[in-house]
Amino acid sequence: MKLLSEIKSLSSAITISENKPLSECTSFRLGGLCPLFIDNPSAEVFPEIIRLLNKSRMPFLVIGQGSNLVVSDSGLDCAVIRFLSETPLIQSDKNRVTVSGNTLLESLARFTSENAVGDLSTCSGIPGTVGGGIAGNAGAFGRQIGDYLVSAEILCPDGHVQTVNHEELDFSYRHSRLKETGEIVLSAVFELPAANREILQTERKRILEFRRKHHPDWHAIPCAGSIFRNIEPTSAAERRKAAGYFLEEAGARKLSVGGARIYEKHANVIIADKGCTAQDVWELSKQMIHAVKVKFDIELTREVQFLGKFEKNESGEL
Repeated sequence: MKLLSEIKSLSSAITISENKPLSECTSFRLGGLCPLFIDNPSAEVFPEIIRLLNKSRMPFLVIGQGSNLVVSDSGLDCAVIRFLSETPLIQSDKNRVTVSGNTLLESLARFTSENAVGDLSTCSGIPGTVGGGIAGNAGAFGRQIGDYLVSAEILCPDGHVQTVNHEELDFSYRHSRLKETGEIVLSAVFELPAANREILQTERKRILEFRRKHHPDWHAIPCAGSIFRNIEPTSAAERRKAAGYFLEEAGARKLSVGGARIYEKHANVIIADKGCTAQDVWELSKQMIHAVKVKFDIELTREVQFLGKFEKNESGEL
């Protein structure tokens, strides 16, 4: 295929696979094949890869660590590009940090703590890449990564690269404009709150310990973290409430479908046991939505992305 040879010619570091099992590329370890898998492009060659795919009229999807995805059992009918680096690409000048979009978010949180660059402890232990974290405005404990973003260099779906500032990304809870546009973060600049090393490392240790006690280790247990977004306040006097609370009260902890079940320590987390399918996870998420709707008349919104085709149930609903 001419397209493969053209992409390979861009860099020897790029790995290309055909009919790649996407179960190998997500933390849920589920999903069928994709026809073309492009791994480890650098920010420098990424725009040209996009232009080549567009020229060949090959649809594509960009992923990072795959920690917030459920890919259907039938796979995807498009090329998949994994923009992920295990080697952190980070530079700092006082409390200003420049980082590549394919750097792991946890690597950035660890770097800022160890080097007393500034407080990004809220991102400690969160899987995924910096680019994915910005797209979904990742965070915890009332703080979000978008709060500290100064600017980002982004790659548009047509291969064009531009720099945008904080305001242009339209941040809100677990959201940025990137979720609609499909633009990819190549690099980002953050301005972080100052704090000394001891305070930063103490806070980071506290957060990591909290996650260890309340969340499964996704390296060992197939999952994708919280399935649903927390509930937005219904009036100015209320605070955002954890989706897990409503799921717990609605009795969702006892639900299961096939090999998919609810994590025993957190009602907003689905675990994939042996034999689990992506369809099982989808069906269980539907049951969770229904349970909360019946109990509280609240409609949960999925935080995890379901990609590909999922079968309809008997009522005809997805």
